[in-house]
Amino acid sequence: MKIISWNVNGIRSIFSKNFISSMNMLAPDIICLQEIKAVKDQFPEELVDFTGYKLFVNSADKKGYSGVAIYTKVAPVSVSDKLGHTRFDSEGRFLRLDFDDFSLINVYIPNGSRDKSNFEYKFEIYDLLIEYLKKNSDTNFVIVGDFNVAHEEIDLASPKENVNNTMFTPAERDKLQMVYDLGYIDTFRLFNKEGGNYSWWAYFRQLRERNIGWRIDYAFVSPGLKDKVGGAFIEKDVLGSDHCPVGIEIAL
Repeated sequence: MKIISWNVNGIRSIFSKNFISSMNMLAPDIICLQEIKAVKDQFPEELVDFTGYKLFVNSADKKGYSGVAIYTKVAPVSVSDKLGHTRFDSEGRFLRLDFDDFSLINVYIPNGSRDKSNFEYKFEIYDLLIEYLKKNSDTNFVIVGDFNVAHEEIDLASPKENVNNTMFTPAERDKLQMVYDLGYIDTFRLFNKEGGNYSWWAYFRQLRERNIGWRIDYAFVSPGLKDKVGGAFIEKDVLGSDHCPVGIEIAL
């Protein structure tokens, strides 16, 4: 099974940038999207009836903002879209699909704002997510999404220059570290220990072309699924957003 995660920075925008052909090329069984910025009624018709997939959407209450979606070829047995935080849940940042052998979480963690004004909110969500995972410790989870933190210096092009900037402050990295401390596996690092592998590039100064980026999109699995992961990847050449798709191949 191939699972892809992609912050598309607007589902209507990405549709006009060869989204369907990109997905057909990658041929995933499950597609998890973040920052869709639309309700289901605003999806292009071709994306509502995307051949072979069933669509689940959790949109933000605020129009044109946030939101997540999942396309799946495998029918889930149950679906939930609440983590238990009023603001977070109203922004459509969480979607869980339960299957026979595992559960999938698609999450879009708040950025925290460049001026750090939303750090408290961001940290609340990390704490709540950790408690959620602890309470469900007997579940085999695949967790994908935009975590809005680069974990280690290897995960961004300019760590020294960004140590006090949003997405790489010590406090944010400590919050992401809590996921690792629960035993969750950063699947990309199972197969690739090298630098220069990023999933997001800012929209200026040709940073993507120069590969001056950040790895802030992840695919984690719980310890019980580690041996089932056959591969993990970052599709840096797939264009259309300031992020690129990341994902895993897993025997489920």
